[in-house]
Amino acid sequence: MAHELPPLPYAYNALEPHIDEATMRLHHDKHHLAYVNGLNNAEAKLNEARDKGDYALVKHWEREAAFHGAGHFLHCIFWENMGPNGGGKPSGALLDALTSRFGSFDNFMKHFKAAGTAVEASGWVLLVRNNMTKAIDILTAEKHQNLSQWVVTPLLVCDVWEHAYYLKYQNNRAAYLDAFANVINWDDVSKRWQQK
Repeated sequence: MAHELPPLPYAYNALEPHIDEATMRLHHDKHHLAYVNGLNNAEAKLNEARDKGDYALVKHWEREAAFHGAGHFLHCIFWENMGPNGGGKPSGALLDALTSRFGSFDNFMKHFKAAGTAVEASGWVLLVRNNMTKAIDILTAEKHQNLSQWVVTPLLVCDVWEHAYYLKYQNNRAAYLDAFANVINWDDVSKRWQQK
């Protein structure tokens, strides 16, 4: 079954002034689409290898599937994690979990932004639930296909590859992360937290 680029759940300009329309169009329509196309191509090549019984390039196509698949699936969460009425802070069980783990919501946001700013080169900062320990935590992934945390569920993801912010924020990733905090869709993050 072919993967498809999901439509944005809001207009391209809905996150302004924090995330600009030009970046959203480029990020969604070009970068995310490239992951979708790359994943479909890799899966087709793997199917072809199985049909022919020729596994000479299986390592290559498995890596391609992992890279493009991770990019596609993380972006699907990323779009849903943002919204035009975002920002502020969560309530209920998610706020309780963040406060318990990080001491306060403000401490969580400081940690999340610091982790995202510190990612070397391209990658992601993620709020996750560890499915083994049930703990909530912050992780970074500099190569999303290699640093997948097998036993975690992403709750909140922020793309810190330059294509996510360079048009508006140039090389100021910290300013982009400050802006991202204003568009976090805490209802979506809370829903993900409650799906245990």
